[in-house]
Amino acid sequence: MDSRITVYDEKMKKAFEYLEADYAAIRAGRANPHVLDKLRVDYYGTPTPIQQVGNVTVPEARVIQIAPWEKSMIREIEKAIMTSDIGINPSNDGVVIRLVFPELTEERRKDLVKDVKKKGEDGKVAIRNIRRDGNDAFKKLAKEDVSEDEIKQLEDQLQKLTDKFIKDIETLMDAKSKEIMTV
Repeated sequence: MDSRITVYDEKMKKAFEYLEADYAAIRAGRANPHVLDKLRVDYYGTPTPIQQVGNVTVPEARVIQIAPWEKSMIREIEKAIMTSDIGINPSNDGVVIRLVFPELTEERRKDLVKDVKKKGEDGKVAIRNIRRDGNDAFKKLAKEDVSEDEIKQLEDQLQKLTDKFIKDIETLMDAKSKEIMTV
């Protein structure tokens, strides 16, 4: 692959990986520890991921259990969960914190699917913007004595790359929508 194309391949990969991470944080009725990935707790003045201050497990299909390594962290972890947009109230027994995920209603599932589709469309727009930037850069190469055929070839390669990532996003979108709608 041409090094001028590799730059745009890397950018598209990053956009796709960002979307994957976003989808991992969407809960689909089952407990998924990834919903905690973006949460930070105050650990001696430093914002720290929950996974680094305790053991996160999924003992049952709809329960996440967090066992902090220091009991003093229970209050901090609960505070981080309650101020987040997860929408679940934590409960603790003095040793572990439990997050019980309720069954999703049909209406909530449909809202989540709409959200998944919107994020997927945003991902496609990001990929197309990268393609546009690439094509603009290739057009500027004409001033540097690069042949029209070579520029056309670069644009074709970039289009094929764009098509591949758009197809990957659609596949990911369909899979996540199916996962959410599965009861």
